[in-house]
Amino acid sequence: MSESGCQEAPGSLEPAGVEGNHGFSPPIGNRVTVVLGAQWGDEGKGKVVDLIAQDANIVCRCQGGNNAGHTVVVDSVEYDFHLLPSGIINPKVTAFIGNGVVIHLPGLFEEAEKNALKGKGEGHTLTRSIILFDFHQAVDRVQEQLRKEQVGGNLGTTKKGIGPVYSAKAARSGLRICDLMSDFTQFSQRYKVLAQQYKSMYPTLEIDVEGELLRLKDYVQRVKPMVRDGVHFMYEALHGPPKKILVEGANAALLDIDFGTYPFVTSSNCTVGGVCTGLGMPPRNVGEVYGVVKAYTTRVGIGAFPSEQCNEIGELLQTRGKEVGVTTGRKRRCGWLDLVLIKYAHMINGFTALALTKLDILDVMDEIKVGVAYKVDNQSIPHFPANQEVLHRVEVQYETLPGWKSDTSAARTFEELPENAQNYRIAHQPMPSLFWFHVFSWLGGGGLCLVARCPDNGFLYSRVFILITDFGVDWVVVV
Repeated sequence: MSESGCQEAPGSLEPAGVEGNHGFSPPIGNRVTVVLGAQWGDEGKGKVVDLIAQDANIVCRCQGGNNAGHTVVVDSVEYDFHLLPSGIINPKVTAFIGNGVVIHLPGLFEEAEKNALKGKGEGHTLTRSIILFDFHQAVDRVQEQLRKEQVGGNLGTTKKGIGPVYSAKAARSGLRICDLMSDFTQFSQRYKVLAQQYKSMYPTLEIDVEGELLRLKDYVQRVKPMVRDGVHFMYEALHGPPKKILVEGANAALLDIDFGTYPFVTSSNCTVGGVCTGLGMPPRNVGEVYGVVKAYTTRVGIGAFPSEQCNEIGELLQTRGKEVGVTTGRKRRCGWLDLVLIKYAHMINGFTALALTKLDILDVMDEIKVGVAYKVDNQSIPHFPANQEVLHRVEVQYETLPGWKSDTSAARTFEELPENAQNYRIAHQPMPSLFWFHVFSWLGGGGLCLVARCPDNGFLYSRVFILITDFGVDWVVVV
């Protein structure tokens, strides 16, 4: 799982240029390995997490809620995850849900029971996590309907209550797990006040106050064994004995509340900064940051999508890739790989490596296009636009590559890939602020995953092969 899980020796006690013991650099401790989506989600993060979690001690979720969706197949059994980290399939792992995650308790227990996860690992949740109530989901549906009526278009949310509950958190009216675990009478009073506030804003809203409170009271004893003080838990994990800690990102860079294609985004920070705020840990304990990139681009719902193909190409990608949302069941919009978008995600996250997934979906294509630059009003622009109206006017500049027209699903080494597939690089030209890296792919048949590291000087210096066979997973590092 890379050196990220290892402790580092104490640094020098004396900063450069300072004489005497005037400064102190304490041991860093364990570092966490982070897996993040580099596009609009659905890149295959769950598969990558499942691989890395094979030898992890702790797997964490740091943001989002049950709007996320990961599907993992193990021994022909399919698991769908929305709140729980998918790494919990490993029976030796401790699953940890951080304070940045909003928790719908009925959904949490339903998910655990549906996936038959009893005995599959130990799960904890933070005392500081905000609770997502049933009425948050009802408010989400009402808000989407009002947007459609008043503005002529909604945001295309999952209607899981994510926006309303994060709004309540920011407005300091939300209720946390620690409140539920404390005085239930006071908790009930605050719940009723919050429910009444929503009813005042949305008179048609129907809330079963007493019914939900009764269900929440029943959850107290079920949740109690899982609850930990998250800051203390993470500090002990980071500064105790050597541990391999994996952080599983939800959603993706272009859905980040600050850096995504606003307002068609989620309501949390799903870039690398959300790891620190969502788990209560310092930035220096962030180690490897793996970005997951699909070999083409997909998006669920509404919002600008510069490389979208509303034609037979898009239909082919959707059909071959089985591009249907795990959480919503909606068909995903499909288009060519967009390097401008990937470069932007790298600027924010500082990926140390990328994992390219679903390369085999391109097997049948005569030629493949890759977006390498943007123009607006016939002028090249050096950045990813923040404004939706501008992004809608973007003209993508493509590089056309020859396809390989052969089945890659049986490949088990990089050399077994067709030559054109080997040459399918995400970067085909010098990009000093990005990087060069070779193709690394997750083949749909369960074949090869080749991960290329992203060095500071912009040149490939090592390749990490994750060879997936019918008999398990082998790691081979080639430097």
